[in-house]
Amino acid sequence: EAEAVSPGELAEAARQASQALRCNIARQLLGESARGFSTRLADSPLLQSFCGIARLDVIRVPSKSTVDRYGKVVDEQAVRKIIDQVSRAAAEPARRGKQPLGLEKPLDLEAYFLDTTCVQANIHYPTDWVLLRDAARTLVKAIRVIRKHGLKHRMPKPEELIREMNRLSIEMTHTPRKKKDSKRERKRVLRQMKEHMKGIRKHANRYRDLLAERWADTDLSWGQACVVLERMDRVLELLPRAIRQAHERIIAGRQVPNGHKLLSLYEPDLHVIVRGKASVAVEFGNTLLLGETREGVIVDWKLFQEQVPGDTVLVKASVERFSQLFGCNPGALGADRGFDGKGNREWLDQENIYNAICPKSPHMQARKMTDERFVTLQRRRAQTEARVAIFKNGFLGKPMRSKGFLNRERGTGWAVLAHNLWVIARLPKAEGRRAEWKQAA
Repeated sequence: EAEAVSPGELAEAARQASQALRCNIARQLLGESARGFSTRLADSPLLQSFCGIARLDVIRVPSKSTVDRYGKVVDEQAVRKIIDQVSRAAAEPARRGKQPLGLEKPLDLEAYFLDTTCVQANIHYPTDWVLLRDAARTLVKAIRVIRKHGLKHRMPKPEELIREMNRLSIEMTHTPRKKKDSKRERKRVLRQMKEHMKGIRKHANRYRDLLAERWADTDLSWGQACVVLERMDRVLELLPRAIRQAHERIIAGRQVPNGHKLLSLYEPDLHVIVRGKASVAVEFGNTLLLGETREGVIVDWKLFQEQVPGDTVLVKASVERFSQLFGCNPGALGADRGFDGKGNREWLDQENIYNAICPKSPHMQARKMTDERFVTLQRRRAQTEARVAIFKNGFLGKPMRSKGFLNRERGTGWAVLAHNLWVIARLPKAEGRRAEWKQAA
């Protein structure tokens, strides 16, 4: 039978939850890493007051590990519930002269704007032979850890294995494509890499099995041993795929479809996203859908783990999430021509939602441009591009530091919460609330 929780324990849990929430919001607003935020928190009385750790006697600042755990204490759905509560409160009209958040006007739900972007992963450019170098370094470092803690088997020195792989990598780098016989040289070097990787994989498998069987003979705990084993298992599982991909592209000279490409040994849920932007034509990461109101508040978002076939398939689900959140459909929907499609046009007409999506057909666009409402909404829709840039560069991070899709999804939620609080705080306030703030100041 579970023990009853005392009021003191409940109060301490509430204090910890409030501190975690405030630390996450402040960290997203400042764009700091866990270590950087912990250092800045120790130096700033203002941040200490906001995060609820300001005291007269002793100020205990959360460490970098604690700050990192604060960001992972809840899942993405819990963060979404908080954001939905804030959005509904901001959209609620004033009752008896008072708006829940003290805004002069509630959020305008008459217009809704969509756009997609790419959340780039924190990886290097996925060159095929570089994946082999990454695998060699990871496996040899794991072997060194196992040897350091007392388990050894006959093999060459780990430093020699790394040195040989670095030599081959340098030789591959200094074989320019425009040089005479460059293809033959690249094939020769890659064959040497593949042969070298066979030896490294053989030693890694032997040490992996040795650690799994005799971890009790080391000074490692089972949890620490599991970390090393999982790291080796992940690389050993993907290594044949990386070798096959490099062989197909460099030796066989055949293209590999984007859906079958291995982009990273450490981030499996990444995709090649071709958007044709002026800054970068090809990006590597996950597609992110953002939906904002006229004021710039993000009321819907979704980070996709799988490859998205196109923007047209995202419209209906996003509008349905909007309707579920606010209890009504938006009056109009604005987006770029990537969201246009016959099915979306028919569905928006059925739902009595004004279609302000830029059409793909030039003739249809010419007819639409004679509609003043369409022109006004498309002019406002152009600001959504700036909203995406503000969100990605100012709150999400470029690139995003989180590792693993679940952590990136959760981090996106925290970034949306911090962004919305920042936007709502800058909206005009009601007269009574402004007077209260001036009096308090």
